[in-house]
Amino acid sequence: MRIVKLAAIAALCVVSACSKDGGGSGEAPASAPADAPAAAAPPTDAAKAAALAALPAPYNTGDLSNGQSKFAFCRSCHTATEGGPDLTGPNLYGVFGRKAGSKPGYAYSQALQNAGFTWDAEHLDKWLTDPRGFLPGTKMTFAGIHDPKDRIDLIAYLKVETGYKPAP
Repeated sequence: MRIVKLAAIAALCVVSACSKDGGGSGEAPASAPADAPAAAAPPTDAAKAAALAALPAPYNTGDLSNGQSKFAFCRSCHTATEGGPDLTGPNLYGVFGRKAGSKPGYAYSQALQNAGFTWDAEHLDKWLTDPRGFLPGTKMTFAGIHDPKDRIDLIAYLKVETGYKPAP
């Protein structure tokens, strides 16, 4: 019993020591500038559900949880948050409606720079099926997602998470 108590106390000390403000005060750390803008609150589940419902078919029936799970394949090379960094691949925030190969500051392959299309669900679906088959010469090494339902879920997830706005 004594070992359990010691382990619990040690765990509490580690958690408290790792917290920037000393453990759960809910206040900003003292080192944060007073005029720093507050981080935008992430969308609620209700807001995500509303965004999903506003998508065109078949994406409005997508499973966001499965899409998020499939994005794990992408996450090693891409971020999808506003202002997120480029990694091996470009940040995907705002990808829908952007000309392929045109995100400023990212070094695209010549094939993508010359692709001549704008990213939409149809192009992304073909890309996700087989990137190198869809656009020979791309430097993307991903083998693709072969299940159509998984691609629908991933595209729906990306639309909800990357700032997509349906046309009025």
